[in-house]
Amino acid sequence: MRATVCELPNEIEPLVAAWKALCEHTVRERSELLVLPEFAFARPVWEIEDFDHSVWRDAESQSDWWIARLGELGVKHVIGARPVTAGDGCFNEGFLWSAESGYQGLRRKHFLPDEPGGRETRWFARGDAAFPPYSADSLTFGLNICTELWALHTYAAYAIQGVQAVICPRATCAATAGKWLSVATVAAVRSGAYCLSSNRAQPDGSYGGASWIISPDGELLARTSDQQPFRTLDIDLAASDLARKTYPRYVFATHANQTLQTIPTGHLALRE
Repeated sequence: MRATVCELPNEIEPLVAAWKALCEHTVRERSELLVLPEFAFARPVWEIEDFDHSVWRDAESQSDWWIARLGELGVKHVIGARPVTAGDGCFNEGFLWSAESGYQGLRRKHFLPDEPGGRETRWFARGDAAFPPYSADSLTFGLNICTELWALHTYAAYAIQGVQAVICPRATCAATAGKWLSVATVAAVRSGAYCLSSNRAQPDGSYGGASWIISPDGELLARTSDQQPFRTLDIDLAASDLARKTYPRYVFATHANQTLQTIPTGHLALRE
């Protein structure tokens, strides 16, 4: 499967230019899967101290407008995270868009930080505690939205469930890039899966780009930069299937039934 990760800017004018370049890249590279940053098309609302209904509505509207344009990318599948209102709750919802089926909501972000610059508990209702596997054609993947890449307990379950990629849309700063790359390597090695992550990018470093593709054995295969904001590679899904039979994954395989019993049930299908 040909997979693309990207880094995209916050402001509208730079985003419009980056979008044009991204579409040209995905078409030229014959990408099949694109991973977007967290809230790729919306204002990073968590930077604002208190919830504001007008800001939220605008973030939803902007996301709707851009998602309607995903067909311009020429890819079969797009995975990202966006603002969604459901009932009385405002959520950070992961999604899978396909050229055939359109938009499908996946799980909603459960682990939410609350600190200056990251007031997510004030903006989002807590979403799904379960981390089920999803499918996009031949790819089986797990979705960990930004902070949830640190949910280390999910990787043992992914290994058991045959997940071939851990997908992480994120919005993280340049100063912490090393920490995020380290935990992404753990995610890949422990689950025996590729780790694909795309990040927002801002010149002041508040969002640091540095999106990546990491192999099931922890090799950094591709990383974006200012000079290369988009990277596309062929990922061999069979390599993930083989990796799960090797060290350290096989060591824990005998405890598979016990581990699966600790996985929260429910939310095992795509949202309608």
